[in-house]
Amino acid sequence: MNGAAPPRRIWLCADDYGISPGVNRGIRELIERGRLNATSVMVVGPAIGRDEVEALQGAAKGSVRCAIGLHATLTAPFRPLTMHFRPLNGDMFLAFGKMLRAGQLRRLDPEMIRAELAMQIAAFAEMFGRLPDFIDGHQHVQLYPQVREGFLAAVSDKAPNAWVRQARRNHPLGQRLSSPKALLLDLLSAQFCRHAARSGIAFNPAFSGAYDYSRKPDFGALMQRFVEGLPERGVIMCHPGFVDEILVALDPLTDVREIEHAYLSGEDFPRLLALNNVTLS
Repeated sequence: MNGAAPPRRIWLCADDYGISPGVNRGIRELIERGRLNATSVMVVGPAIGRDEVEALQGAAKGSVRCAIGLHATLTAPFRPLTMHFRPLNGDMFLAFGKMLRAGQLRRLDPEMIRAELAMQIAAFAEMFGRLPDFIDGHQHVQLYPQVREGFLAAVSDKAPNAWVRQARRNHPLGQRLSSPKALLLDLLSAQFCRHAARSGIAFNPAFSGAYDYSRKPDFGALMQRFVEGLPERGVIMCHPGFVDEILVALDPLTDVREIEHAYLSGEDFPRLLALNNVTLS
């Protein structure tokens, strides 16, 4: 007699640890409660000092296994760690739209991307005393043309055991066709996966978590859609946290972070996981 199917193990990853104290606190609270099993760290963020690193390590140690990765950051309003990175807008990276266009027009230097990512990996290793478990990208920058070549070269050289995040959705075709932006991410992810495979770098089999951040979300309904059909080791991206002045000055994602945090910390979330035979452990 066959038993019940084992639960699917997925990654629920909170992006942007290091962007602000309020976001950091929200992420740590969810890790401590077992409501997240991954977070990615912005080493160029303004809230990633020693105390914030130690607090994250403490939260992860007391929870079920929590992966800690690098949130590679190459877009404004953040600044590079390397001195000669180009192109820049003043002393900041380009905005993500300009960065994407520059890559599409072959106006980036993959070697500069590689050097900057190598520096961010080194900064992570110095902060945490080890290399990142995985590496993803702020605003999906790792997928951009020319960026991906430099990104993957740095991972292969400096963190070869880390897996990297692609952003192809595991949704029916009808849902994919409804969003031109998401279709572009699917196309870029397919190209990214081919490059990663050629480099022998592991990546997640599927991705979910993106939605229209300009509207107040029903995050419970969104999470139901995100987990449906997501395979073993699939990744759901999220952005929980608390709004503070630092976040408001740096990022347009504000109130939705508190909505996400409220849902993930509530009792509907573990029920949704159980009903879908999904686990974060």
